[in-house]
Amino acid sequence: MVPHIPTDPLNLEKAATELLPERAHAYLAGGAGNEQTMRANREAFQRRTIVPRVLRDVSERDLSVNLFGHTYPAPVALAPIGVLELAHNDADLAASRAAATHGIPMIFSNQASVPMEDCADAMGDSPRWFQLYWSTSEDLVDSFITRAEACGAHALVVTLDTTMLGWRPRDLNLGSLPFSQGQGIAQYTSDPVFQRIVKQRIVSQPVGKPDVKITRDTVRTLLNMTQHYPGKFLPNLLSAQPRTAVETFLDIYSRPSLTWDNIATLRDRTTLPIVLKGILHPDDARKAADLGIDGIVVSNHGGRQIDNEVAALDALPAAAAAAGDMTVLFDSGIRTGADVFTALALGADAVLIGRPYVWGLAINGEHGARDVIANIIAELDLTLGLSGHSSISELTADALSMSKP
Repeated sequence: MVPHIPTDPLNLEKAATELLPERAHAYLAGGAGNEQTMRANREAFQRRTIVPRVLRDVSERDLSVNLFGHTYPAPVALAPIGVLELAHNDADLAASRAAATHGIPMIFSNQASVPMEDCADAMGDSPRWFQLYWSTSEDLVDSFITRAEACGAHALVVTLDTTMLGWRPRDLNLGSLPFSQGQGIAQYTSDPVFQRIVKQRIVSQPVGKPDVKITRDTVRTLLNMTQHYPGKFLPNLLSAQPRTAVETFLDIYSRPSLTWDNIATLRDRTTLPIVLKGILHPDDARKAADLGIDGIVVSNHGGRQIDNEVAALDALPAAAAAAGDMTVLFDSGIRTGADVFTALALGADAVLIGRPYVWGLAINGEHGARDVIANIIAELDLTLGLSGHSSISELTADALSMSKP
């Protein structure tokens, strides 16, 4: 039977690209600068080859992994990706249900198109984590953490490498920023602390003529903001809340002054395991271990933040060695089950799947994302067995060879 979505990464992305509007594809596919980091991520995988061992009994294989006291059927989770409504109308709901089908964690994005509570309801008892962007409002940080705990999150994943948005020419050349249209801010507009901040801002704003020239584009932007704001369309259109919510989000969503001192406060603010996402330097891994952090994600944000940055896979071995007893996760460049194998062999305990599931989502919604996950896990299982291993716990760097210097 011909599959509904392509089973190889090149045709998978090509099929999604053909379906996506230009601005949506630019945001989801684009990277920083000349996108050298994105290419470096893939080249790092291509430099490493798998060296199979033969005549081993691999008739039974175990892909299960224990992370933060929970056992999952495969060493993969869905990475937090913002503004999934650009890929499909069901957005985070579809991705969450796809993850739940396979029993793997869905990491709710801080920049989601659907509130975390709705996604948690759609997942039932299936595992979920929450990604935190550290706002300039400490009250909002605490509110997000409290909501994540109430949603049954298994871990809190703090993204460190996006205290400012990177230089992304694909978006810049189109004059496109989804957040300015009210997209991808559902965690905020559904949050009681954020709602309070917005109302306070409206009250404090001087009354007078708007300082924005009324054009076709500004009207379109206002309509988009209103459409994405919770509540009834007409009352929202006549109020200042949608526009003020977007302005407030852009002002407070992230904190460039974030330091290790802020991270150190988390242990008193949550009982959840704490994971730091965006670690590349071994000294930062050691610092996280010294603070009693539970895990790290070795990641360069999929090449979206800094151009000509170190490939995440190249940084993985040293960061994993420095991590000590911490759980080590990996993302940036994972496209196939063989890629998962390679990352596990270099020290990762599990990986996060990013763009591939978004392409599946764009092609066929929940079912497309579900199929992408199934394909990656199936290829990992085959690669494990065909390389002479019966458990992911057996994998070490000895399973690989460097094909190029």
